[in-house]
Amino acid sequence: MTKEQEILELRKIKAAVLVAQRAPLEVVELDLPDELSFGQVLVKVHYSGICGAQINEIEGVKGPDKFLPHLLGHEGSGTVLAVGRGVKRVKPDDRVVMHWRQADGVQAEAPVYGWNERKVNAGWVTTFNNYAIVSENRVTPIPHDFDLKLAPLFGCAVTTAIGVVNNDAHVKIGQSVVVFGVGGVGLNIAQASAMVSAYPIVGIDLVDSKLDMAKRFGATHCINSSRAGNLAEEIKKIVGSAGADVVVDTTGNARVIEQAYELTHADGKTILVGVPKKGDNISIYSLPLHFKKVLTGSHGGSAEPQVDIPRYIRLMQAGKFSLTGLVTHEFKLDRINEAIALVRSGDAGRVLVSMD
Repeated sequence: MTKEQEILELRKIKAAVLVAQRAPLEVVELDLPDELSFGQVLVKVHYSGICGAQINEIEGVKGPDKFLPHLLGHEGSGTVLAVGRGVKRVKPDDRVVMHWRQADGVQAEAPVYGWNERKVNAGWVTTFNNYAIVSENRVTPIPHDFDLKLAPLFGCAVTTAIGVVNNDAHVKIGQSVVVFGVGGVGLNIAQASAMVSAYPIVGIDLVDSKLDMAKRFGATHCINSSRAGNLAEEIKKIVGSAGADVVVDTTGNARVIEQAYELTHADGKTILVGVPKKGDNISIYSLPLHFKKVLTGSHGGSAEPQVDIPRYIRLMQAGKFSLTGLVTHEFKLDRINEAIALVRSGDAGRVLVSMD
């Protein structure tokens, strides 16, 4: 079937829909809108990653969800099938990374899909569906021969992690880095820290297999916090009694965030990637913030997709860093709830959902 025939015959898509918070997703057929609006792009999705942000949406971490039912997913790989008026950054047949951070181009209106006379909302990008209408500024073209299984990682995990190191923490040669939680983002934070010659780089997690991965991705020291006894003392034995220059939390656990802050040097930076549940507040001694200590939240590593994604792909192709082994599991869309359960368990690296 040619792409033109595929577009003509495409009336329904398969998608995982969030119908109710704290409930399994429902995999159903949805009706596509009749036409693309200004700035919209129709993408055939090949692979989607699952990020902590989707778990947070399902669990209602930020409170009641007024957009239900709606689609999910914010990192993926795809092929452009068609473009709406005004689209200039991509064209049909382009291979693209689908990402949640805003890039150049039109921010189009969000699509609305049909489901048995119900409306199903979507944001500017969704990837838990085999075809997606997305905003032009949520896709970035990549080389046609680039691995589509690795491409989704550039939609969030890689760009966020390298951005945390480069843009948020401004890690310098020889600075010490501690990473709480070495999942998909945490592993790449360790790797990016190694790329800028940080030392030591300490990975903290509850799962030994993830700590083993962290060693391969650049961590110089790893600690299983469930067996550490006095974790703070163990970390200070490695980074020094004054604390680490940079401490990054990817867990979103309020108690872990408090400990991360306490373990940060008086002149250092605590960077928060994970988001605590609404109402799960942290308590800190704030006086050091009036001097040189920094506590800040990261917003996707302040990544600029249209600049960073091509740059990082070139670096990877040149052998400057590797993503080999980062994807540990792959599921079909029909099994997406199993995939989400695995991500929740913490026993995986990056988990992919295959649409092909």
